Amino acid sequence: MISVTDDTTIGQALQAAIARYADNSLLAVPANPQRNYAPEGLELSYRDAGQHIAALARHYHAAGYGLGHRVGLLLESRPEHMLHKLALNTLGVCCVPINPDYRKREVNYLIDHSKVDLIVCLPSRLAAMHESLAETQHQPSVVAVDPLHIDALDLPRATRAAQSGEIHSDTPASILYTSGTTGQPKGCVLSHAYELAAGKWYATQPGFVSVQEGKERLFNPLPLFHVNASILSFYCMLLSGGCQIQTDRFQPSRWWEEVSTSRATIVHYLGVIIPLLLKQAPSPWEQQHCIRFGYGAGVEPQLHAVFEQRFGFPLIELWGMTEVVRTLSDHTAARQVGTRSFGRGEPGLEVLVADEHGEPVPFGTPGEMLVSYSEETPRKHFFSEYLDDPTATEKAWTGGWFHTGDVVMQDPDGLLHFMDRRKNIIRRSGENIAAAEVEAILLTHPKVQQVAVMAAPDAIREEEVLTSIVLAPGIQQSDEVTKELFDFCMAEMAYYKVPGWWWFTDQIPTTGTQKIQKHRILSAGQDAASLPGVKDLRALKKR
Repeated sequence: MISVTDDTTIGQALQAAIARYADNSLLAVPANPQRNYAPEGLELSYRDAGQHIAALARHYHAAGYGLGHRVGLLLESRPEHMLHKLALNTLGVCCVPINPDYRKREVNYLIDHSKVDLIVCLPSRLAAMHESLAETQHQPSVVAVDPLHIDALDLPRATRAAQSGEIHSDTPASILYTSGTTGQPKGCVLSHAYELAAGKWYATQPGFVSVQEGKERLFNPLPLFHVNASILSFYCMLLSGGCQIQTDRFQPSRWWEEVSTSRATIVHYLGVIIPLLLKQAPSPWEQQHCIRFGYGAGVEPQLHAVFEQRFGFPLIELWGMTEVVRTLSDHTAARQVGTRSFGRGEPGLEVLVADEHGEPVPFGTPGEMLVSYSEETPRKHFFSEYLDDPTATEKAWTGGWFHTGDVVMQDPDGLLHFMDRRKNIIRRSGENIAAAEVEAILLTHPKVQQVAVMAAPDAIREEEVLTSIVLAPGIQQSDEVTKELFDFCMAEMAYYKVPGWWWFTDQIPTTGTQKIQKHRILSAGQDAASLPGVKDLRALKKR
């Protein structure tokens, strides 16, 4: 593994990795004849990647981009996303990935909030981007790039000068948008030091998740606008001479063929992946893989051992979040298979299970999980800030601990077990969805008077979005009205945020202070299908 310190920048780490692992593969795409790019697959060595990155950096530099600039990347989950990111980071530019599932309203918010200087997108995304820019206050330049012809890159000139000075480890490398409890996503600012620390942490873990230098091929089906693929797994591979195998999206029917033919040794997963793979008919491909372990979160306890017995490798459950992607995991020999345990706090990622006042709770008692690097330097290797929101940043760090919003239970041996989320967040297929955001959108529709959005259990996707609605006076509930509201949501937000369950009622229960009591609509663990007259539109939720 190459050596990185708290002062190392991404550009320095990249050059060290290229020098040490030149002939190793850095990025790969599995063959897939159905894909509209690289259907035959792609393999890019550290040396070749370095040449591509250097060429891109020259183009960006010649166009005036450098320290202090921000560039939005709408390159989907193609390996070119990482090439552009590394080129930009080398120049001190901060990258802002754009979720390709975002609708115009969501894209507009990101543009206005992040104030990117340039948006780089695929040609297929250019028209939609211009539609967004017609309605934004902030007006960045936009350019479509042909991923296959980097030398033909024709960039618009930067409209403001780059900052003077040197690139440091605390220079912003990325801004990733996370679902906020107040409705609008928050921009998480991540430094060079943060991103490299995440990769180093992963690459140096012991036990079942130990990474072998120069030998690993990590198959990651998660998108590159997420911290998991673009930072955690990628920098682990970069620092250890491994290869990230990036697919555009998870396809259950092709999973084992792609994993096997790409010679993957590690796979990342979400809870939704596990039951879908178990539902697949047995295939010769599932016995031909060379996977050492799977690394992810959200597997249902009853499926844990079943999966491992059928497919022959351990699923290591982890905890992590955008604000601190360094993970905790249950990776020791005494694994708690079939539970929701995810390891213990350790030096560099200390844990306190606390009550609502920030005081420790006894073992076996649920409480909020608070984390820090150490008492002396609690914020080291965490996110830098929420962009332009110092109040939210400091609130998250109340009492010198970062408040995760996750409710956990700690046993006498220090093992942590996930229980619930304290924040008003719905977790669907690995996506965090702010209930407040969905509520705010629905309340803009003239036929909606009152709304409550919450999580409903889902056997496949962990949770699904449920909305309870009181219609405006004079509006009668009907299938036509339900579909109208559903289509409205699909036009206003990414498909995964749209309610899958729709329940209409005459009154939403509230407290004396008019606070909605969501637990009286759907109790913990209750099946949404049990609500009388509920409408199931989950099958209509498509990209």
